[in-house]
Amino acid sequence: MLASYHHTWLGRHAMKPLGCETPLSWRCATIRINEEMAAAASWAAKLKLHNQKHPPAPKTEEERRKEDERLFEEEYTSLRGEAEKKYEHIPRFYCKPPRDDQVLQQKLREDARAVFLQRRGSELMDNEELTKLWSILEEKHTPPDLGTDEQMISYTAFLNIKDQVSDKCKPFFTAEVFTKLLRDDPYGRVSVSQLFSYIMRKVWLQQTRIGLSLFDIQGLGYLKESDLENYILELIPTLPQLNCLEESFYSFYVCTAVRKFFFFLDPLRTGGF
Repeated sequence: MLASYHHTWLGRHAMKPLGCETPLSWRCATIRINEEMAAAASWAAKLKLHNQKHPPAPKTEEERRKEDERLFEEEYTSLRGEAEKKYEHIPRFYCKPPRDDQVLQQKLREDARAVFLQRRGSELMDNEELTKLWSILEEKHTPPDLGTDEQMISYTAFLNIKDQVSDKCKPFFTAEVFTKLLRDDPYGRVSVSQLFSYIMRKVWLQQTRIGLSLFDIQGLGYLKESDLENYILELIPTLPQLNCLEESFYSFYVCTAVRKFFFFLDPLRTGGF
């Protein structure tokens, strides 16, 4: 502020030629500048004293948390040298599978995939949880009945059931799922049996996908012909239609089934699907 006063006075007198100012006017200008500087210093002292007597209001817990997060992010990015990301280098997103001679890497990859699939499997509903869900749906169905045996459930009851089911089942109780199952009911309800069938189909599809992934030995994300053969071979004893099939014909059945799957699911003949 003092420098600005001095700069302003110099600007007013810089363009005047020499000899136009008398010693008296110089003394008056000097006195005036000193007075202005003293006044500015006085105002600065008063402002400092006012700030000391009236400190700013303390920050709330939310403001302190946001400030801490901001400071942490700034410090973290500065340490990593990512203050200004320009994406000069594309990050690595593909890891080449280990070679056949890299036994330790292959074992580590298999164990990691097994743990991952086991964790995904534990996130699915089991038969006991499905049975409990069906009991809750039957209990919470919403009247009135429309002269049929079909039980219906309203959106309000649909949301109330979400608070009673397990965490594994909660993702199915969303507005999107309710809208998908909504039909021509005049009261805006969905069928209890259709809702339960939808949840069961989703669970079975996820279980089947996890089961298929177990046969992806190399973890490539797709099944080769040999992988699908192993899957169907283990599936044969669980198929009632094939109870009369002799074991000596298993290989022929597997070969025929695999060829049909690959014909429809691998039209580009990539060797996997």
